[in-house]
Amino acid sequence: QEHLVESGGGSVQSGGSLTLSCTEDHYILDGFTMAWFRQAPGKEREGVAAIDGDGSTTYADTVKGRFTISQENDKNTVYLAMNNLKPEDTGMYYCAADSFGLSGGGLGPKEDYNIWGQGTQVTVSS
Repeated sequence: QEHLVESGGGSVQSGGSLTLSCTEDHYILDGFTMAWFRQAPGKEREGVAAIDGDGSTTYADTVKGRFTISQENDKNTVYLAMNNLKPEDTGMYYCAADSFGLSGGGLGPKEDYNIWGQGTQVTVSS
């Protein structure tokens, strides 16, 4: 069963940085649109950033200029570098893959993504 594994979460103070990683053991991610989502307690899961098979990236307005999504195909790994973190960035961060092309390469809704990880917690204190 294909699955994604996230790592790199933790607790930081406001203004700090973290880099999340997402790896896949059984599927080749090259060519898929990959995305990071996050979910705060009591809130809907929201898209943060996406990268398509050609390397084009899309970001939510709330993270533009602070977060960077990237991919290393030879390592089958996707990263999310997060800088200048704010308390409102707190939440569980999930990696997702769109193997059917439903997202069109952009940051589509969570329903467009069919492969998910278990998530990694990010906590930003003020």
